[in-house]
Amino acid sequence: MRVGYTIFILFVSLSLLGFLNGCNAHRLRYNFYKVTCPQANRIVKRIITNETRTNPALGAQLIRMQFHDCFVRGCDGSVLLDTVNNGSKAEKDAIPNRSLKGFDVIDDIKNAIEKVCPNVVSCADILALAACDAVSAPFKRRLWNVALGRRDGRISLASETNGNIPSPFADFTSLLQTFNNKTLDVNDLVVLS
Repeated sequence: MRVGYTIFILFVSLSLLGFLNGCNAHRLRYNFYKVTCPQANRIVKRIITNETRTNPALGAQLIRMQFHDCFVRGCDGSVLLDTVNNGSKAEKDAIPNRSLKGFDVIDDIKNAIEKVCPNVVSCADILALAACDAVSAPFKRRLWNVALGRRDGRISLASETNGNIPSPFADFTSLLQTFNNKTLDVNDLVVLS
């Protein structure tokens, strides 16, 4: 239960800091898809509930994915983009992101939502909802509300992960600098690390 408690504390802290609402924060609202895709939340919750039955680590996996997404270009879903044949690797293929898991679940959710509401719900919002629902699944209720309205990025470069995603081997000074570059302070560093 210690891992579950740690994940819970991490997400509550992230939510309080507003970090997960990342970019487009001035446009985010809780009922963003109320008219255009009212089924979005239910679709995400249904798929996540099924997936967490066989993969209880999904919450931690999606938290990490969202952290990696938000730390590079803001919470724009750019970590979800695949490398195309233009010679530049996408964020997904950068060394720190090669161990990310859960892309298949996000793809399943996106496909299900596209069948009901084509070209409406952003991948960035799907990732935010999925991370919340995956962490909340063991508690059988959503632990926090997710403000929506993020816009998907169209640029994803593996080279941008260097110096943006904190290294697991970084010392305190370099971690503090990385967080300061994101306008986060030492308290944010402690909570997020």
